[in-house]
Amino acid sequence: MSNWTGLKKRQGLHPVPKRLSWIEPQHPQLSIVQQCALLQLNRSTYYYEPRPQLTHDDQRMMQQMDRIYTRHPYYGYRRIRQQLKRDGQVVNHKRIHRLMQVMGIQGLYPRPRTSIPAPNHAIYPYLLTNVHITQPNQVWGTDITYIPGTDTWYYLVAILDWYSRYVVSWQLSETMQSDFCIVAAQQALVTAQPDIHNSDQGAQFTSHDYLATLQQYPTIRLSMDHRGRCFDNIFTERLWRTVKYEEVYLKEYTSFTDAKQSLQEYFTKYNLERLHSSLNYKTPAEVYFAG
Repeated sequence: MSNWTGLKKRQGLHPVPKRLSWIEPQHPQLSIVQQCALLQLNRSTYYYEPRPQLTHDDQRMMQQMDRIYTRHPYYGYRRIRQQLKRDGQVVNHKRIHRLMQVMGIQGLYPRPRTSIPAPNHAIYPYLLTNVHITQPNQVWGTDITYIPGTDTWYYLVAILDWYSRYVVSWQLSETMQSDFCIVAAQQALVTAQPDIHNSDQGAQFTSHDYLATLQQYPTIRLSMDHRGRCFDNIFTERLWRTVKYEEVYLKEYTSFTDAKQSLQEYFTKYNLERLHSSLNYKTPAEVYFAG
């Protein structure tokens, strides 16, 4: 029985298609995409997981936690709890830990296990030690961040060219299933193909379908952050900080459509108009397409 099936039965929600139980995640020849097609199932049905039931107070606290984490991405749940206490919020550390899992965040410090990969999928070596990045499309990095809305939340993924800081593609999702990351990768690969694609070991980036999307291009080398490498994705972390302070915290998204449209406008300005001191006051697009 899949996790999705179990969740649906335990929560008493609408019936689960029986065909879901026929899918074999570790089938030696057929990918999940192919199995869903043969069974005439929408792939999102297989990956779907119900969003946790959160109170209005939980959602308000998640927004406070997001601001703290964006300022201090090296804070774990203990220090976030202490900062909330300083701000007048007395909260149990177990609740902070639970909400951080919902948000998909964790402190940037060396730890025994940085991300939970998809089961039985390959973990690739980290390829960026002492690599000097000298041109566009040499290295792409990707990551996911939490985006607060009005009484809800979303997840944002971006694929960033590390040399130019150009956002090659991005997608917004209401869940953490891997589909929106796959779409972002497919869109990015229409623009160009990197020499190296770097990610963490999260389930979205180690899923069979995400890796298969990249493996269609034999010249792309896959790189993944490993234990103790707490700042491997620092360029994308800086992007999230910029997006949060220049866009997200200035807005109050009233719906998923509102958030997506506003972020579309922001990323267009970010790529085409925003001057970067690290790029000699050029825009990311100027540097990316000049190469």
